[in-house]
Amino acid sequence: MRERTLVEVHQRVWDWLPKQTVAGQVEVNVPAKPGRRARVARLALRFAEVELEPPTNKRKLDRIKVWAVLAQEVGAGKGVEPISWQLLTTLPVTGFEGAVEKLRWYAQRFQIEVFHRTLKSGCRMETRQLRNSTRLAACLAVDLVVAWRLVHLTKLGREAPELPCTACLEEVQWRVLVAAAGPESTAPEQPPTLQQAVRMVAGLGGFLGRKGDGQPGVQCLWRGWQRLEDMVAGWQLARAAPKHRSTVSSDRRYG
Repeated sequence: MRERTLVEVHQRVWDWLPKQTVAGQVEVNVPAKPGRRARVARLALRFAEVELEPPTNKRKLDRIKVWAVLAQEVGAGKGVEPISWQLLTTLPVTGFEGAVEKLRWYAQRFQIEVFHRTLKSGCRMETRQLRNSTRLAACLAVDLVVAWRLVHLTKLGREAPELPCTACLEEVQWRVLVAAAGPESTAPEQPPTLQQAVRMVAGLGGFLGRKGDGQPGVQCLWRGWQRLEDMVAGWQLARAAPKHRSTVSSDRRYG
């Protein structure tokens, strides 16, 4: 949270580390956001093991040894704010590959936040009212899998749109999904692509699919997935229900 002073050189960490030799460069994908296009950024990596002084008002505390990793974007385009990631970790960083590994972990922070949001808002984990921690842990285990599948479906639909939807959906799921897409839809012999299926699921959750809407997010997908699961359950119950022949008879004579 606050920048600390190094023990040996008596400089601030992020004043000292940029002066060290670049260990190598790595590329990372920078996702789009309002006012910023998606791009591939090239980052120069520096890292070192450092020992930090405690705060001035807490000198009785022990000094801390950690590894500092600095990633700075090189060759950023005009009008683009360059990336500068300053990381401190207790995990050893003994070489360039280790620094890249920690950087890749940090780059996943947005996906982790989306996963937690799906778990809390989509699966409503925080509203569970169970009698003891054992039942809560069992419920959490199921919700974790559901949340992971939804986030994975969203990500895979964007990164591998041409995959057949059978990579994530069972046959009964995609056939019910296609049938629910509209009365003019006819169930094809081949499953739709993953991107088509994702957009159909999101459509059940309120995604309009307009030109400026972009790709559907997790929120539409979890609402649509709940509807799809209900439809699949109804279809399976209808097939399993015994079939009775309806007859109408009457002794009353008309006319």
